[in-house]
Amino acid sequence: MAIPSNQVFPVGLALFAFIPEGFIVNLAAMKVTIQPAQRISGRIRLPGDKSISHRLAMLGAIASGQTIIDNFATSQDCFSTLTCLRGLGVAVEITGPNRVLVNGRGLHGLSPSRETLDAGNSGSTIRMLSGILAGQTFLTRISGDASLEQRPMKRIIVPLSEMGAQIEAREGNFPPLTIRGDKLRPIRYTLPVASAQVKSAVLLAGLYADGTTEVTEHTPTRNHTELALQTFGADVTCTEQRIAITGRPRLKGVRSSVPGDISSSAFFVVAATILQGSELTIEDVGLNPGRSAFISWLQEAGAEIKILDSTVQGGETTGTIRIKGSEIKGGRIAGSQVPQLIDEIPILAVLATQTWEGIEIRDAAELRVKESDRIQSIVENLRSMGASIEEYEDGLRVAGRQNLHGSRINPHGDHRIAMAFAVAGLIARGGTVIEDSECAGVSFPGFFESLENLVLR
Repeated sequence: MAIPSNQVFPVGLALFAFIPEGFIVNLAAMKVTIQPAQRISGRIRLPGDKSISHRLAMLGAIASGQTIIDNFATSQDCFSTLTCLRGLGVAVEITGPNRVLVNGRGLHGLSPSRETLDAGNSGSTIRMLSGILAGQTFLTRISGDASLEQRPMKRIIVPLSEMGAQIEAREGNFPPLTIRGDKLRPIRYTLPVASAQVKSAVLLAGLYADGTTEVTEHTPTRNHTELALQTFGADVTCTEQRIAITGRPRLKGVRSSVPGDISSSAFFVVAATILQGSELTIEDVGLNPGRSAFISWLQEAGAEIKILDSTVQGGETTGTIRIKGSEIKGGRIAGSQVPQLIDEIPILAVLATQTWEGIEIRDAAELRVKESDRIQSIVENLRSMGASIEEYEDGLRVAGRQNLHGSRINPHGDHRIAMAFAVAGLIARGGTVIEDSECAGVSFPGFFESLENLVLR
């Protein structure tokens, strides 16, 4: 069906549509109470990868012809992208539970939106879409929710302005953004911070520049944009630290199936690892090397994790993960490891309490400008569960071999904090209440139901 302009996407409904036996759900206040578990067991297939879904939809919108995306992410963030694209005149249809059709308008076929585009809670939407908007010949205003309006945008404003776009922002850094696009010029840009979103914004803007735009990154970040651009027919070359894109290609619509979200798998992987006697299989999950570093880190720390049936489709690696309960040594995460593990740090902090040596995380100040100040959110909530934890400006250290007790968890509207502490609740003594639990729907509607279906008590 076509998406009407006033559609409120029911992607969070899966969170409301169940009352699992082991969880107590207060629908009025949206609190979920997690009870302790003995182990995790079973098989699961996860919703489509959020990062890949964003990129396929955006590129499909500016390609010629139709793009068909199977297993499109069910997250609120990705539906924010679809809503923004529709506001720009793109016809989007949902023809099945997770199939999205994007009717491309070509590189220069977008239309000005009569209203401010709403990116919701999605930093990916506002930052990457700004790269496309920078190359349009009209003015666009784009904003988001209260959380998104506190996230820094100067990191995209600087390179896009250098390319010729005019961008206004609150205090020169925060949404809402007003973008007056223009004919862009190619640049050579070195990322000052490791950010796949910033890299993607520049590469997408490079589609509208005459000549070759180059991005240099000293620390590798996820390469979903480069792979998707190549799939749609763009001229992209990649070396170890440099990505170059030739402007004004003719992009052609594609048919693609999105693998399961590797970042969402992290919560289940850790739950199965720390609950002894667990055995869990996660099917058809994305194993892009830039995203699966946490699997390698856990394996090196002693986790019993096996990769099965690995294949490559559209440049993206997918496969099956099998996890058994294990004893984990612990370790340190710092330097070039951080960008590869940035989304998994909340759940790794929970894991740290059950390791032999604990885990220290440094060089991760970027965590302070995510959906919440994740360093502060982790410290606050682990301490409320009785954990010993040290906070640093750029990270934290969690001691190992700790016993947790149930507590009230404030996720501060952050989906990864809510899901990480749901896992903490499985190993705590007594019930753990996740306040504002619906925020998990930003990336994984139905997370609590999926978790409960695997729990044995």
